[in-house]
Amino acid sequence: MNTTPIVSRVWSFCTTLRDDGVSYGDYLEQLTYLIFLKMADEYANPPYNRDVGIPAEFNWQSLKARRGAELESHYLTLLRQLGAKRGMLGQIFIKSQNKIQDPAKLFRLIDMADDTEWVTMGADIKGDIYEGLLEKNAEDTKSGAGQYFTPRALIRAMVECVQPEPGTLIADPACGTGGFFLAAYDFITNPNNFKLDRAQKAFLKYKAFHGNEIVANTRRLCLMNMFLHNIGEIHSDVSVLPNDSLVADAGMRFDYVLANPPFGKKSSMSFTNEEGEQERDDLTYNRQDFWATTSNKQLNFVQHIRTMLKTTGRAAVVVPDNVLFEGGAGETIRKKLLENTDLHTVLRLPTGVFYAQGVKANVIFFDNHEASPNPWTKQVWYYDYRTNIHHTLKKKPMRFEHLSDFIERYNPRNRHQRKASWDENDAPEGRWRSYSYEDLTARDKTSLDIFWLKDKSLTDLDNLPEPGDLAEEIIENLEAGLESFRRVLAGLGSGSDFKK
Repeated sequence: MNTTPIVSRVWSFCTTLRDDGVSYGDYLEQLTYLIFLKMADEYANPPYNRDVGIPAEFNWQSLKARRGAELESHYLTLLRQLGAKRGMLGQIFIKSQNKIQDPAKLFRLIDMADDTEWVTMGADIKGDIYEGLLEKNAEDTKSGAGQYFTPRALIRAMVECVQPEPGTLIADPACGTGGFFLAAYDFITNPNNFKLDRAQKAFLKYKAFHGNEIVANTRRLCLMNMFLHNIGEIHSDVSVLPNDSLVADAGMRFDYVLANPPFGKKSSMSFTNEEGEQERDDLTYNRQDFWATTSNKQLNFVQHIRTMLKTTGRAAVVVPDNVLFEGGAGETIRKKLLENTDLHTVLRLPTGVFYAQGVKANVIFFDNHEASPNPWTKQVWYYDYRTNIHHTLKKKPMRFEHLSDFIERYNPRNRHQRKASWDENDAPEGRWRSYSYEDLTARDKTSLDIFWLKDKSLTDLDNLPEPGDLAEEIIENLEAGLESFRRVLAGLGSGSDFKK
């Protein structure tokens, strides 16, 4: 079933609400409440006849029966009452608010949700619809929603390389809208990969996935996204926690960690000084399991993810360039990572891939091991998918097939039998090389920031991107610069801070 028309129809109403000051994110949040209530109503009726835990006075029919000011008042009461419930139901509605102040438009949105039978629709179909809505929301660069949405082509490629197995524990310490969980779920349930028995299906539904997301609305979207994809139940315990995963080692160990932790130079917190002015201070996490103390949150996530892994665990993590070359704590962490894990692969990504524009990122793949007197990393394989690669979000987005050559060279079935391609004439342009542990530790600051291909745009005018692509890339970089400037201004706080 083609879900694009449904996504377009549901999303088109948001344009009307924008005139009332309702953002894309607020619209999606309200839609989440209503779809969840509609599904609960379907479960409560034949042929399911399940007790979904929603009192009759706050069920779906109670919304449909009201209009005008009465509807608005009832909706507010409903949100507050359901937010106090246990399980996924309560977590979906916790601290919920009505962002649609026009009762007529609220009823129209209720009517739109009522027009679809959600439960009878396949999990893959309704899941695709919701994923489509999340992607639409991520495209709103001004809201910053894109930072919580990792491109699904990249996620799928990472999962194809790691290949999670049934009966294993899978974690994401900064899970955003849950993209890694859904891709892992799809991989494990694909009959071409595994034939699951009843116990394995139950484990996958209720126990396999564990995450953290500190942004309340994003966590809400994640829970709904998982629920629509058949992960968890209305009454089941919630496996996505709202706390900062970096604060402490929770003690649980996982078979796989798949993550794209939030980018940004430092972790920080706001506080009021003695003069009553707002200031910001860098956060450091003093943890005994960390190799180095730093306020760089990406480096902290790398350390935390290593802690999270079982001694046989595997990780695939998106990191910005600074993780590969930053000195001080960065150098210490890279050395320890090479010694204590098998850091076997680095995928270098181009710009124009993420909704947060201008990001230069990589994916590092490493396997954890027990303590050993000898380094676990013997060689690191690099795939340069950045040099001479041009993607834009709108006209030339990165698709899964663009990473098919990388996946083939990664050799997921047996990565210990990889083949080198040192010849620049070897397709695609010699992008695949390996460097020994000795080569890497001999580099200044143990830098893992390695390139070897020549940038053709610097020497060959015939290899410049298309003018339209180049213009879009310039626009994206300018928007990224403006957004960075806005964050700097926000960090400065009140006007008096400018005088310091």
